[in-house]
Amino acid sequence: MTPRSTARRLQAVGAAVAITAAALVATAPAAQAARPGGRCVTPKLAAGWYGDNQARLQQLIDRYGRCNPYRPGRDKPVAVFDWDNTVVKNDVGDATMFWLLRNGKIRQPAAGDWSTTSRFLTPAAAVALADACGALARPGAPLPTGTPAGAGCADEINAVYGTAATRGGAAAFAGWDRRTTEPGYAWLPQLTQGWTAREIRGFAAAARAENLAAPVGATQQVGSGKVTGWVRYYDQQRDLFKGLQKAGFDVWISSASPQPVVEVWARGVGIDAGHVIGIRNVTSYGGKFTPHLEGCGSVKDGADTMITYVDGKRCWINKEIFGVRGAAAEKVQPAARRQVFAAGDSDTDISFLRDATALRLVVNRNKNELMCRAYDNSDGKWIVNPMFIEPKKQKATPYPCATTGYVDHDGTPGPVRRGDTSVVPDQTDTVYAAS
Repeated sequence: MTPRSTARRLQAVGAAVAITAAALVATAPAAQAARPGGRCVTPKLAAGWYGDNQARLQQLIDRYGRCNPYRPGRDKPVAVFDWDNTVVKNDVGDATMFWLLRNGKIRQPAAGDWSTTSRFLTPAAAVALADACGALARPGAPLPTGTPAGAGCADEINAVYGTAATRGGAAAFAGWDRRTTEPGYAWLPQLTQGWTAREIRGFAAAARAENLAAPVGATQQVGSGKVTGWVRYYDQQRDLFKGLQKAGFDVWISSASPQPVVEVWARGVGIDAGHVIGIRNVTSYGGKFTPHLEGCGSVKDGADTMITYVDGKRCWINKEIFGVRGAAAEKVQPAARRQVFAAGDSDTDISFLRDATALRLVVNRNKNELMCRAYDNSDGKWIVNPMFIEPKKQKATPYPCATTGYVDHDGTPGPVRRGDTSVVPDQTDTVYAAS
């Protein structure tokens, strides 16, 4: 990416000026010991961060890296990153969906019944999809959404996916838990039914190549409309991944995009498939994906109610990284069984960010609950950075932390509360791109 041309307004938040040694030591797992007899060199991060964020991140690496071991226990401290709009600009799930539609890779559902693709799909959405797509292919066959004849079908699928509503304006989903799943996000892997993980990785690789080759700001034709047609890795995040890995951190990705899709993109920052936690399909004989999803915690496979989303991210991180099984995976774990560092950009990341014991990096996309907690910074462990490409300008009004910044399980808005239940006051946006 090119260096940012816009100036950054530097405003210090008193409680967030430095990570104290006490805060780091209190909850930190052990760093990997330096090689006996050898000189240990701590990697240094490159420039390009807002304010003192580079220094704060360097302090984290210096304190937890392999050159500064200080207690027995876990071999490596854990760092967890969200993916879309945290490590890359734009959304790799969207890029894959658009590619599937352009290339006719979404299959007609069983018996032409779209309600089989999501337990949360409304009758109105099922009817709209059947009307738009039903005559185009037999059940199980790919729909010709990349042709003029299939443009209406592509438009309906894209409307349901992208806006959670039909083209006619009817709600597309209903009845889900807002803290454990998001039916629009889940619908993408559900629509990959009938393909294998290897085939989906191939589709994702093709979409990746196109989106990286396209110029910044490019659009592409999907159905009768134009959609985003480009993705870029953030250079600063790539450098941070490299630094953390060299320093001996155990680095993971937790994403609400499909597992095989994120696996493909994660290679670009040196992360193998075994360190990716995305939405995972239940498979049938021969490894073909079904429209059902793996569960976590108390949620069984096929229930489709616990994906890598808000509290679901906590569950999956506890399960896959720390080996917590059963309902206990849904709970906050003791400090020694939690990540020391986390990075995210959305309210969907809030739970696993709060679980991080030493430092939490937020990429500012003006998301209410996340920015309320980051700016409140009640424990001094939050840092905020503008988006590295096309950063947002200052939010014109304060974040509504004291009234509607939090969304409960049933969708009811309410105040954002700290761990001690006190209410976070409304927060002014202070980390943004200057005009």
